[in-house]
Amino acid sequence: MKRAWALFKAHPYISNVLGYTTLFASADLIQQSVLREKPNAGSASEDTASIDWRQTAHVAIVGFCFHANFNYHWLRGLERMLPGGGVKAVAGKVVVDQLIAAPLTISAFYIGLSLLENKEDPLEVWRQKFWTAYKAGVIYWSAMQGINFVFVPPVARTVFLGGVALTFTIFLCHFKQQQNQ
Repeated sequence: MKRAWALFKAHPYISNVLGYTTLFASADLIQQSVLREKPNAGSASEDTASIDWRQTAHVAIVGFCFHANFNYHWLRGLERMLPGGGVKAVAGKVVVDQLIAAPLTISAFYIGLSLLENKEDPLEVWRQKFWTAYKAGVIYWSAMQGINFVFVPPVARTVFLGGVALTFTIFLCHFKQQQNQ
């Protein structure tokens, strides 16, 4: 374990970005495996319940190209802007995170996937889903980022965020798949 931590600390950017991307893509696989509606038993379309690897690849691309990189640099910037783990610094980081990063990351998720899916209107899903996802995220992420800023060393915050994002990304993927919400 010490070797892994030493390697992680020696290459924080690569470790954090690859770890985050893996967890982000895993969220879509979990969503598809567990939460996706299954066809009726014995129906002819039973094999349609298999994994949509193209969808997972799209989630991984959005996770790698935007989310992992953005969060790595964002968390470093937040630490420089508001250093430390005191109540005032942590509260400031959480508020700034929810006002700036949360809308950007949710928007990047929905718009990025729509672009990769060649949707005619890449903003349609975003318009339908953004506010509900943002409101749910403010509750979830405020608590998770508080934990992140208090207990996790800065070098590991992005990968911790990736682990926590696993749950929220399952929600986003599942919510995206629901029609007319």
